[in-house]
Amino acid sequence: MKRFAALFDAIDQSTKTTVKVAALANYFRTAPEHDRMWCIALFSGRRPKRAVTTTRLREWGAEVAGIPLWLFEECYPVVGDLAETITLALPSNVTTDDSSLFHWINALRDVYKADETARKAFVLDAWQRLGGTERFIFNKLITGGMRVGVSQKLMTRALAAATERDEAELAHRLMGNWHPDDTTWHQLIEAEDASADASRPYPFYLAYGLEVDPAALGDTEDWRAEWKWDGIRGQLILRDGQHFVWSRGEELMTDRFPELARAVDFLPEGTVLDGELLVWQPDANHPSSFNALQTRIGRKTVPKKLLAAAPVALHAYDLLEWKGEDIRQRAFAERRALLEAACADLPPEAPIRLSPQLRFSEWQTLADHRENARSAFAEGLMLKRADSPYLAGRKKGDWWKWKLAPLTIDAVMIYAQAGSGRRANLFTDFTFAVWNGNDLVPFTKAYSGLTDEEFRKITAWVRKNTLQRFGPVRQVTPHHVFEIGFEGIQASLRHKSGVALRFPRMLRWRQDKPLQEANTIGDLEDMLKTYG
Repeated sequence: MKRFAALFDAIDQSTKTTVKVAALANYFRTAPEHDRMWCIALFSGRRPKRAVTTTRLREWGAEVAGIPLWLFEECYPVVGDLAETITLALPSNVTTDDSSLFHWINALRDVYKADETARKAFVLDAWQRLGGTERFIFNKLITGGMRVGVSQKLMTRALAAATERDEAELAHRLMGNWHPDDTTWHQLIEAEDASADASRPYPFYLAYGLEVDPAALGDTEDWRAEWKWDGIRGQLILRDGQHFVWSRGEELMTDRFPELARAVDFLPEGTVLDGELLVWQPDANHPSSFNALQTRIGRKTVPKKLLAAAPVALHAYDLLEWKGEDIRQRAFAERRALLEAACADLPPEAPIRLSPQLRFSEWQTLADHRENARSAFAEGLMLKRADSPYLAGRKKGDWWKWKLAPLTIDAVMIYAQAGSGRRANLFTDFTFAVWNGNDLVPFTKAYSGLTDEEFRKITAWVRKNTLQRFGPVRQVTPHHVFEIGFEGIQASLRHKSGVALRFPRMLRWRQDKPLQEANTIGDLEDMLKTYG
């Protein structure tokens, strides 16, 4: 644990990428194999299950610290992190334990099966044996919240430096549902047949938002354009007579979309498609709204009634593997031609559709397409250079997303709640309302979009203008108007206003606008008719 704690400190105490990469690379060269594997696992989101409830940890932390529970509870939201709160509250201690990270991971998994008495004894003993950063890491592990300021891309770069292997190859090896319990360092990093895992996806290629006039990109002949769909980005993998569906967040979703099982009947072995999962009714000429797709998200099994009501298809826009060959280094135009040929004879019952490309010879024509994106149930456009390979991660230059400007509404803040983490002492989470006659009707929440200085100003105002308290939530005097931006609007029976917004956020604090000039419920209803 001491070695891993030293790595954590080196990463946490520096903002320089080169320092973080060097510290990780050194760890991968020198740490025991099991510790190396768990380091990769922890930094890529593969954490052990939470062994103890947060309620018990708060109670035990207050007990060992010798402070009343109410005082501990008051400290928690100010610090913003339970593991750090416990570490700060406990009496300081010097680590006397030399056990490895792997040892503590196993101990946590063993205690998960124990009764509460044994769990408490284990936790209190660990707090006695561990101090400083080691104790903090233990608390992070036991709360199941091990997050570090290291992206998977940065970790992959460090692995490449430590092993002298290609970064793109390592990024591919780290994809999929591997786990330290069933994979060795050799199998994951070194073995020549590491890509033999039939279910392993490729790292997704991500686009940057276009913030300049597209004419700055050069000749239109060098570019291809398509709709930016509002669905779930995913890869469909057909290997070894099986199919696998992965989300962009590396979540295996095969069982959630059983319709895609039929893809093996229409496409050859060794095919990997990149596309968008969308609800698309058989007789429709456009996808359903994201609201329809939400009925499928999070379900482990899908009943027949829901399959019929919200059928999902993959709208393919790229081909990454064809007949077992990785073709990501080929030009996009060549991959697209192969994709079009593969989809040319697909029957209507196939769960795959070819995402169309948009014709344009002038940038203004493309701008006109973009203005009509909402009528196609899209968020905007994707621009891809015709000669671009399919890379890993977010790269600037070849792929751009040109989204529509958000829909906007001016609303009144009526409730406020404190944030978490570094903003735990600021009010950052707000509820907004619009007018319905002489009444204000709440319709959405938002917590992003303001600067730190604006959050400090609104926090000072909230503390002076609180009308009532409901636990952590404060009702405030209706006074301030904010411009709320959002990507879409749907009807909702769960909300008093009758609508739900997609990705709401604060665009501006309208200190220039009086309360009475905020929008109305009628304005939202008009938006719903137009864009819902």
